[in-house]
Amino acid sequence: MIGERIQERLGAFSRRELAGIAVLAVIMVAGAGFWYVRSLPRPVTIQAPGNGSGSGSGPGAAVGAGPLPAPSAIPLVVVDVAGWVRHPGVYELHQGDRVIDAIRRAGGVRPGADVTSINLAALLTDGQQILVWKKGRTAAGAGSGSTTGSGGGSGAGGPINVNTATLDQLDSLPGIGPTLAQRIIDYREQHGPFRSVEDLLNDSGIGDARLADLKPLVTV
Repeated sequence: MIGERIQERLGAFSRRELAGIAVLAVIMVAGAGFWYVRSLPRPVTIQAPGNGSGSGSGPGAAVGAGPLPAPSAIPLVVVDVAGWVRHPGVYELHQGDRVIDAIRRAGGVRPGADVTSINLAALLTDGQQILVWKKGRTAAGAGSGSTTGSGGGSGAGGPINVNTATLDQLDSLPGIGPTLAQRIIDYREQHGPFRSVEDLLNDSGIGDARLADLKPLVTV
């Protein structure tokens, strides 16, 4: 019988030899299975066109993946802050800023300033002039107080005429104390009326910087 022959042949091997044959058989079966699995076909993943992922430039590239547009810049307005402030001058501010923001940019008001007639919450407009007066200031008989104007206007009080202003009116101007106010009056009495605002430079107490502060506030 075949079974008896196999048993006789196996009986010719020792247990150790039989164990080695068994291990070898297992290794051969495992190797055959490994190569069989590797030979099987593998599925291929194909990315559909128009997929939002990826950064290529082909049909499958993301749509709208470019840089985000920069936010639009806020427009600027240019205003002139003059009068009884610490740093009179022309300033650039953002559209939507208010009068109080412009006065702060000019260093704020000086001690003794009168802002009761200024609408500090008003929106700024391009070319606007903000005129801050000193308390007690009167111009050509007008009431006291601060004024604002746009487009170069000087407000309800108007500029002070240096040829007719009183000592108190001149004293109310920024940078002009009672001593300099009296010198201006003395000058016009000795030399006649001022022909232009620039003639104030003829007085030794007024320089270019002070004249620039006075120009929006005075006239002849």
